[in-house]
Amino acid sequence: MAAMKRKDPPSVKEHNAAYSKKLKQNGAQVKKERKTISTNVEVETDSDPIIESDTDTLGQSGDDDGVSWPSADSQEEEEQEEGKAIDNKDALRNVISARPPAKPSKPKEEASNSTYPQLSSSREAHAKQKTLAYERRAAKPNADAIARTKKLWERLRRKSHVPPPERKKLIAELFFIITGHIKDFVLKHDSVRVIQTALKYANVEQRRMIARELKGEYKVLVESRYAKFLVGKLMSFGDAEIRDMVVPEFYGQVRRMIRHPEAGWILDDVYRGAATSPQKTRLLREWYGAEFALFDDAEGEADLRDILEKKTEKRKPIMRSLWELLNQLVQKNTTGFTMLHDAMLQYYLNTELGSNEATEFLELLKGDEEGDLLKNLAFTRSGARVVALALAHGNAKDRKLLRAYKSVIQQLAYDPYGHQILLAAYDIVDDTVQTSKLIFPELISQSAGFDSTSQSLLAMLNDRNARIPLLYLFTSSPSRSLLPEADLSLINEIRVIRPSTSKKDPLVRRKELLAHLSEPMVSLITSHASELVTSAFGCYAITEILLSQTSPASSTVDKQPSLQALAAMTSSSQPDELRSHMLSSPFVGRMLKSLVQGGKFNSQTRSVEVVEPPLGFGDVLFEVMKKGGVILDWAASPNSFVVVAMMEKEGFEGKQGLKEILRKGRERLVEEMKGKNKGAEILLEMLA
Repeated sequence: MAAMKRKDPPSVKEHNAAYSKKLKQNGAQVKKERKTISTNVEVETDSDPIIESDTDTLGQSGDDDGVSWPSADSQEEEEQEEGKAIDNKDALRNVISARPPAKPSKPKEEASNSTYPQLSSSREAHAKQKTLAYERRAAKPNADAIARTKKLWERLRRKSHVPPPERKKLIAELFFIITGHIKDFVLKHDSVRVIQTALKYANVEQRRMIARELKGEYKVLVESRYAKFLVGKLMSFGDAEIRDMVVPEFYGQVRRMIRHPEAGWILDDVYRGAATSPQKTRLLREWYGAEFALFDDAEGEADLRDILEKKTEKRKPIMRSLWELLNQLVQKNTTGFTMLHDAMLQYYLNTELGSNEATEFLELLKGDEEGDLLKNLAFTRSGARVVALALAHGNAKDRKLLRAYKSVIQQLAYDPYGHQILLAAYDIVDDTVQTSKLIFPELISQSAGFDSTSQSLLAMLNDRNARIPLLYLFTSSPSRSLLPEADLSLINEIRVIRPSTSKKDPLVRRKELLAHLSEPMVSLITSHASELVTSAFGCYAITEILLSQTSPASSTVDKQPSLQALAAMTSSSQPDELRSHMLSSPFVGRMLKSLVQGGKFNSQTRSVEVVEPPLGFGDVLFEVMKKGGVILDWAASPNSFVVVAMMEKEGFEGKQGLKEILRKGRERLVEEMKGKNKGAEILLEMLA
């Protein structure tokens, strides 16, 4: 609101106007007189050569210096002029004398001395304020105890500077002070830190003592801005007895606490990290309505489907109550709770496809313009499943919610749950061009340059989770050697839904996506084979990439350089450490054997499924081994089955030459057979 002007009465206005007019008139008159006088003075000084000559000749001895002296007539005129100048100067003095006298300036010493009393009074006031503050603190309850404990805390918190014996004494003294007075410390921002430190260095019995003193107050503590951290520490350092003291105090309060700005996060931490399965069930059931908070039983189930089957008449109020709480938290942008994600999954699993409830839920996800909800969902078990099922049930427009993950693709890949969303996108989204543009550039760090891209891919292929989105498309069917049980379960669930919501053939979709991923992965094997063969994950990745069935669009990818690079790893010119690793490592042996066979072994048909076009790796490997003279080394090594695979491979051109070399080293193979080398034994049988 604009400031209002104060209105003066008429008498005041008239007086102010007259006074201002008088000041203006006096100012104009003084200004006019100053101008007239200054002009006359300038004329007088500029046209008076006498003054100049007088001043120049004051120190002369009377000699002629070239100045002409005036005549008598001119002297009279000059005297008259001088008289006028004097009159003008007198007028100027009168004007100046009419001004109000200026305030006399103080001497420097006096002025500087006058400031010292001000500084002194300011210091005294500040000291007085400190004294009053100290007196107020001292007047509070337990002031001496809090002050002493804070000094102990200052010493204890510097962990590396306190030897264990001294720390033990300090902790004993600290507990001597706080025992019986814990509640007096926990609601203050400074003293609660003392209790947290005591909890950190306490033994089991001391921690239980703290928990017992606070029993009955945990609901208040988690709503406190500072004391909530103490509850978190108590659950982190505490045992089962402490947990069972704290969690039951939250029963009946979940709906209110989850919406509280302080208590919500601690409640979710307890739910996610400390509560037992029955306790989680009890806490989650309260989301379904007030009835479950007031009259809940300890043996109820958390699965909403089972509850609705038993209480069919209450489906509508339960779903409405759950939806209202979900919507409130999403609108408040408090979407990071694991409890929220579990509740969202329960709600979505119990909606019917195409119903208003399902449509509202999908709109809630799509309405997340900033992407906070979708990003938070991606990193929990239930949340990732919610997003994957929403992609499976949605149409092409609904699947655009994947754009929210454009900047976090690699984070999703490394997360144990986030990568499931990428797998769902591979299996469901029909627009493979958009999927490739959205996922692959960031997944493989395409814009970072070849070296950075290679290092990023190496790190991902050696990570248990990040390797899954890279290798999933290379596998013709979900494999337990690549996917954990949770991934397999979700993929099977998605593939049941897929026929009703996706039109493209799954094999065509896979090959179109693979066309964008094959080239960088095959190039990685060529340039970094020596690094990949040193790990089990690396060898598995090589096998999956080189034995994958590629699409016509990606058939131009030349695998021969990669095969040559792998064969070179068996050469005698390699460092001794690498050669020893290649000869003895079981995962290297399995990789080379599969590549020589040219396909993967099918346990159901008990045969090798050869890829098209054939790799021909056996011929490449034989030439390198023969040139390096290491065939007998491999035949007598723990990885002798690589040589067996070459002998068994149909169409292997070097089989006869290999037999001749093995016959020359028969004695060595016999010795290895005695050492229970099964591969050497099979080779001897083949030679016989």
